[in-house]
Amino acid sequence: MSTEKTTSFEAALARLEQIVADMEGGQLTLEQSLERFEEGMKLSRLCATQLDTIERRIEVLVRQADGTPGWQAADGLLPADDAGTAPASKP
Repeated sequence: MSTEKTTSFEAALARLEQIVADMEGGQLTLEQSLERFEEGMKLSRLCATQLDTIERRIEVLVRQADGTPGWQAADGLLPADDAGTAPASKP
């Protein structure tokens, strides 16, 4: 597996799915299961970090004029009340 800095979110998620399938299959030894679990935990942290980074980038992109973060409902998927603030005007 490539290093954490070069692993894409999609590749990490795909590997996590494979690890889960391997472990659920019941064919791994205890040692193999532990190795997969350790790898899965690293990948899980990597994915969480990448998602946090993306969330911060999105927040910056939709920041309101007064500097407070604002969230816009995506094409009516969320009611305005659930979006956190009133929907921002469309450009």
